[in-house]
Amino acid sequence: MSSIRVRMFASLRERWQIDQVELKPEGIATVADVWRSLTGEAMTDQVLAAVNMEYARPETPVREGDEVAFFPPVTGG
Repeated sequence: MSSIRVRMFASLRERWQIDQVELKPEGIATVADVWRSLTGEAMTDQVLAAVNMEYARPETPVREGDEVAFFPPVTGG
């Protein structure tokens, strides 16, 4: 069975102490499900996501073999 690869970047990686992890896809249907399975929290606007290197919304479907990345919003100065 294939898994879902998850990566966290920048301050999210530091906060959750997760760089990269493989998840079993059972019970995971969306990006928000991936986030909740790792953090135990609901996904907020303070988190950006990508599925297979394309920006994604919390309701974006996730399937076996996908890579999901989470990163904080980028701000300019």
